[in-house]
Amino acid sequence: MAFSWNQKLYEEILAKFKPPHPRTRACRITDSRYQALWRSVEEIYYEHPWGPYKGSKAELKKDLPYRQEKLLERRQQVLFHGEAIQQAIDDMAQAGGGRVEIPTGIWYAGALELRSHVELHLEDGARLCFIRNKSNVFYPLRYTRWEGVECMNFSPFIYADGVEDISITGQGTLDGQADEFNWMPWKFGYFGEPEQEQQRQRLFQAGAEGIPVRQRIFADDVSTLRPPFIQFYNSKDIRIMGVHIVNSPFWEINPVLCENVWIKGVHIKTDLYNNDGIDPESSRNVLIEDCYFLTGDDCIAIKSGRNEDGRRIGVPTANVIIRHNRFANGHGGITLGSEISGGVHDVFAAGNHFDSPNLDYPIRFKTNAMRGGTLENVYVKDSVVNKARLAVVHADFFYEEGHAGENLPQLDNITLDGFWTAEGGSIDAKYAFYLKGFADAPIENITFRDMKLEGVKGEAVLENVHALAFENVTINGKRQPDRLVDIGSDGQVR
Repeated sequence: MAFSWNQKLYEEILAKFKPPHPRTRACRITDSRYQALWRSVEEIYYEHPWGPYKGSKAELKKDLPYRQEKLLERRQQVLFHGEAIQQAIDDMAQAGGGRVEIPTGIWYAGALELRSHVELHLEDGARLCFIRNKSNVFYPLRYTRWEGVECMNFSPFIYADGVEDISITGQGTLDGQADEFNWMPWKFGYFGEPEQEQQRQRLFQAGAEGIPVRQRIFADDVSTLRPPFIQFYNSKDIRIMGVHIVNSPFWEINPVLCENVWIKGVHIKTDLYNNDGIDPESSRNVLIEDCYFLTGDDCIAIKSGRNEDGRRIGVPTANVIIRHNRFANGHGGITLGSEISGGVHDVFAAGNHFDSPNLDYPIRFKTNAMRGGTLENVYVKDSVVNKARLAVVHADFFYEEGHAGENLPQLDNITLDGFWTAEGGSIDAKYAFYLKGFADAPIENITFRDMKLEGVKGEAVLENVHALAFENVTINGKRQPDRLVDIGSDGQVR
């Protein structure tokens, strides 16, 4: 039986989000009391002796002579406003709440921590730049979650923990200043910089062994774990609206263990490495709407913790609405996983536009027998897909560790209803559908309805899928038979 759109639950989720009351109290960081906190600091950053790379990321990966050149350390004096902005946030919180206004201009800060009932507002033309010094002086150790495992690491650029009623608003720009030479070399160890994998595996081992989180310390003398741009922890009633986010060192917006998260009209542009756009993680009641994504990884990735650490916390992501967004670039459009061990349920996506030349999968599910997790009740409808290099819908339990684990995943109750290629378009997909479950944990109850896809190059890949339904599906101009089938390990209908 096809999983149906739950309009009652959908409306209940939407009812959580109401326009906030205007803040009656405000301050500007140009007020004289805050100007007294401005100071000159030395920013340390890096450049390549041959200049910026003129090719693509894929070409850079193959360009050994360029990658082997050591970077040049540069230093410059900048007027630093971090203490002023933080003091303004603290003042507004102490007064019972209010708005901190960042006016037009270029401003420099390190990590900022939002407090309850405070709105950080960037006016049109404001550019808040985060200093490139990779130091705990500017990014102190914070209790954070990194790729689904908790630790003490560099503070996210904008952070909050255990607060309520917080906002980031306005038409200004948040600029992480990350590029191929600053923060990003840690990804692969380019230019003689240390690569992140050693510390990444150290973190994963700490999670597997259950080492207390506050003993999982990744200070600046060893850490190569790039911080997320915005991470709110264990907080509720969150609004991020209108701002532009560019040049993030890692994931862009990552609410963790949060409730009532509203992200609207945000413009995200960072085409580097691991630059997921919005990653709600172990969070409940999330509304993502009217956003623009141009990212170097998944545009939206729904998560709930990785492996043992995810199961230790055991909080799923639930009640997510994703509507009226434009996916201009990214690997995956809407992805569930792979840090999904706590599970996810009740995801509604409608009216989205997938139009990235590098989009591999508009809809993707990433898990395996190491991650585990129950992924259920996902309904995607009324969306346009113009490109999907690999598959329109992709779910592969053999991802990374595959069956090498004791936590079999569960993926069921998935419906795509009204998914089509734009008039005259061609998605150039290798497959329309790629679904591979385990024999002892099949993918179940999947429905494709009212779909019209043009430009599909090959046949579907289907293994261990039970109750797979096709209803009014047309591929390359050919109507597929309506049917309800079970598919075995050999890819054949049972």
